[in-house]
Amino acid sequence: MKKQGTSVQRATEGSAHLRLVSSDRIFDRMKDTMDAVARRAFEIFETGGRRFGRELDDWSRAERELLHPLFVDVSESDGAFTVEVEVPGFSEKDIEISVEPQRLTISGTRETTEERKKGKSIYSERASNRIFRVVALPAEVDTASSAIKATYDKGILTITLPKVAKPEARQITVEAKSA
Repeated sequence: MKKQGTSVQRATEGSAHLRLVSSDRIFDRMKDTMDAVARRAFEIFETGGRRFGRELDDWSRAERELLHPLFVDVSESDGAFTVEVEVPGFSEKDIEISVEPQRLTISGTRETTEERKKGKSIYSERASNRIFRVVALPAEVDTASSAIKATYDKGILTITLPKVAKPEARQITVEAKSA
């Protein structure tokens, strides 16, 4: 049985207004990203003379070319985790977040167009940058909580995830049954 997580999409700058989406969307994004990396790795293999034994190097190069690195910092307080992610150049509209009990997935795509001049000719160059990062959380978070927040400010995405409340210990008195 597949455990459904809560997804949060498009945290708006300085706002806690979030739109929930299905976790399946993140899995589709992951599949598309891995397919793109596989295609690029095969192109590298083809142009590199079809040398066998370099599959890992080709795959790693394809990932470096297609995926923008994400620097992640996870901190913990008594009741929540705070995850800060550097995503310079991306806007809040480019980013999707999926939250599951012990996993946070961050993905996104941005496209840029740059005009270049070569001699008398001007041409446009389009580039697509993707981000995809799965963060394993050290404890379970409450995916149904309304306290989940994501904010984006100046290239830093900050996500607050409340922990699942621990059940309180109860003292039970043992009574003797009289005969």
